[in-house]
Amino acid sequence: MAIADDKKKIVVLGGSYAGVSTAHYLLKHAVPKLPNPKSYQVVLISTSAQAMCRPAAPRALISDAMFPQDKLFVSIRKSYSQYASGSFVFEQGTATALDHENRTVSVLLAKNNDISGGAELKISYHALVIATGSSTPSPLLGFTRDETVLKSSWAAFREALPKAKHIVIAGGGASGVEVAGELGEYLNGRAGWLSSTLSDPKVQITLLSGGARILPYLRPAIAQTAETYLAKVGVRIVNKARVAAVSPATAGTEDVAVNATLALDNGETLQADLYIPATGAVPNAGFVPETLRCPDGRVNTHASTLRVIGAGERVYSIGDVSSAARPTVHNITTMVPVLGANIKRDLLLAAGESAQVAGGDRTFKEDTRETQLVPIGKSKGVGAIMGMKFPSFLVWLIKGRDYWLWTTGNLWSGKQWAKES
Repeated sequence: MAIADDKKKIVVLGGSYAGVSTAHYLLKHAVPKLPNPKSYQVVLISTSAQAMCRPAAPRALISDAMFPQDKLFVSIRKSYSQYASGSFVFEQGTATALDHENRTVSVLLAKNNDISGGAELKISYHALVIATGSSTPSPLLGFTRDETVLKSSWAAFREALPKAKHIVIAGGGASGVEVAGELGEYLNGRAGWLSSTLSDPKVQITLLSGGARILPYLRPAIAQTAETYLAKVGVRIVNKARVAAVSPATAGTEDVAVNATLALDNGETLQADLYIPATGAVPNAGFVPETLRCPDGRVNTHASTLRVIGAGERVYSIGDVSSAARPTVHNITTMVPVLGANIKRDLLLAAGESAQVAGGDRTFKEDTRETQLVPIGKSKGVGAIMGMKFPSFLVWLIKGRDYWLWTTGNLWSGKQWAKES
């Protein structure tokens, strides 16, 4: 089904948790309640034709045997086959420019799964949702382009892994700790109950943290437990150390399998057989005018209503690319019903319905209590939810056994959003 010129287009940019969920929610609970629903079309644009359980990357990068691949990667187009013909269109492509004054977004379409090989399409939108997420410095940890590039990066890394004697991971946040834990356990095993460290690891693994400790979103005592678990799989932690220069410059980013020389800001130099930069992700907002972005690069979004500030009517942002909240999956799933309700309200008003019929705004309020779960290998983990510290077993049970893969089937299919909430 092609994009229809004669329909009011609700364009959703981004094919991960935020974008896929928002499109499902609108198709189920917003569009059917509008006057003349058949005059609207939801258009979902994503650089990848498949949705992926991105939190699983720290383990998935090691081997395809770690997870069922048909659950790790799911076709976006097939996930929407349940909806009426003409109500939904999926296009694989990359947003290149937003013209909020003329209410158009330009998209470079993919051709034969090459995201830079197709034609450019300019789409006039009636409503726009920016849910383009963020990209990691390392192509091992998520979609920097599409699933083809990700799988190619994994293949190159896996080929080099058996020969590696020293692996350096930069980043003391959850991603860095998870990667270190997974690689440590896979390559070195785990020390016995009576040993506090793995005395003679087969592979030296160094985790660099720019702060005074790892896992800054969790209390120090929890971070200390994480350090203990990492030591048991042969991971050495260096705090207050950042990578100042990398040689060759492409190591870890464009070339995941090359040996690297790392100059640290503390004056130390490390030689790494493999280097993984697991530092903060960068918002995918380069196509958004600078006037609509915050200094950190995220889209300037009203924290309560999720409307983009200064972008005109019916423009919204959600997820990692939005400034509304800390980029986490649990924040996204809380945002979706609020965003869906506010889009429905705005569409009703635009269709000529009264304010009484449309109702008032729903508001999002971020839960800022300590919430983060961090698996460390296949059997250990640390974390807290809503300020409550969780024991290692519960971290494993909720996240560590399959990195949320038990939750994503209902999300990608839309079953999670079957009821309006």
